[in-house]
Amino acid sequence: MTHRTGGDGGGVTAPTLVRPVPAPRVTDPGRLVPGVALVGAVLLVVLATLTPAGPGGGWSWGAPAVELRWYLAGLDDVATLTQLLGNLALLVPPAVLAVLRWPALRRPGRLVVTVSTVACSIEALQWWLPLDRVVSPLDALLNTTGAVLAGLVAAAWTRRRVVRGRVAS
Repeated sequence: MTHRTGGDGGGVTAPTLVRPVPAPRVTDPGRLVPGVALVGAVLLVVLATLTPAGPGGGWSWGAPAVELRWYLAGLDDVATLTQLLGNLALLVPPAVLAVLRWPALRRPGRLVVTVSTVACSIEALQWWLPLDRVVSPLDALLNTTGAVLAGLVAAAWTRRRVVRGRVAS
């Protein structure tokens, strides 16, 4: 953009330093929806893991070898299977939504680091807060395993959709 200088109408033109006003930012619904859903999923995880389990307060240690034997010996028991599947599924919704929201988490290494940090943080908070919960490294491993597998499936599905979208265009 230029403007004329001088009063005679035939003067020299000089560039102006006016920057164009950027268009208003439109939020991408492909990222907004998973972001909003992610907040809800995280709140459910917090409610499921960081609310007191009993009146006693404190915590107890879940020795990994003892818990592993308990899981393996109880695969025919509904309570044991519920505990096992619950630990595998706990972080699945947040992991899938995070992969959809943040494409960088589609890389396996980043996904593993992020999910394992969350799972270990849950166990650390259960140890630190007086919640009357069992603190278990095996729970963190199961949480991480389920979330990473689901996150990798979501990442592959997303890549497949992107590739199909490019081919169809």
